Amino acid sequence: MKFLVAFPVLAALASPALADPIPGIRGVNHIGLTVPDLDQAEAFFTGVLGCERATAFGPFRDDEGTFMQDLLGVDPRAVISEIRLLRCGFGSNIELFQYEAPDQAVLRQRNSDIGAYHIAFYVDDIDAAATSLRAAGIQSNMGPLPVNDGPAAGQSILYFSAPWGLQFEAISFPQGMAYEQEGGPILWSNTAPSE
Repeated sequence: MKFLVAFPVLAALASPALADPIPGIRGVNHIGLTVPDLDQAEAFFTGVLGCERATAFGPFRDDEGTFMQDLLGVDPRAVISEIRLLRCGFGSNIELFQYEAPDQAVLRQRNSDIGAYHIAFYVDDIDAAATSLRAAGIQSNMGPLPVNDGPAAGQSILYFSAPWGLQFEAISFPQGMAYEQEGGPILWSNTAPSE
C-alpha cells in the first residue's frame, strides 16, 4: 500500500513543473529545414508543391567567436551559406537552410524514429495530387488511403518523399473529419482566413 501512495508522489516530482503558456502565441510562423542542396530543395517546394520564394539572405558565420553556438546551438564554426524563406499557400512558411559544420550528420529518419517528423500539405483533391506527384517522378507510398472509421473518418492521406529523403504527407478532408461533429477545436481549416 505504501508503494501505491509513494509512486504518484515520485512521478509528480519527476515531471517538469507546469507553467503558463507563452503569452501571445498566434500560430506556427515557419518550419525550418536544413537541406543538402538549396537549389534542389527550392525547386521541389516551388515546382512540386507550389510554394514561392519570399526572400533569401546570408551567409552567417563567426570564424573566431561562439555566436553560432550561442544563438543556434550548433558548432561554433558552423556556417549557414544561405537562408531561403518560402510562402506555401496560406499555411505555415518554410525556411530552408544550407549548413556546413565540422560535426554535421546526415539523418535518414523514418516516421517510427523518436524525434522524426513529416510535413503535411492540405490538398483539395488527393487523387489529383497523387497523380501529379507520380507524374513528376516523386516517390510516394501506398495510397491515397481514405479513412472511413473513427474520429479521423473523412480524411484521405498519401505519404511521399523529397529527393533528399524528407517525408511529406498530402491530406484532404473536404467534408471535415468525424470528430468535428462533437465540437471542440478544429485542427485546421481548408479555407483561407478571408473566405
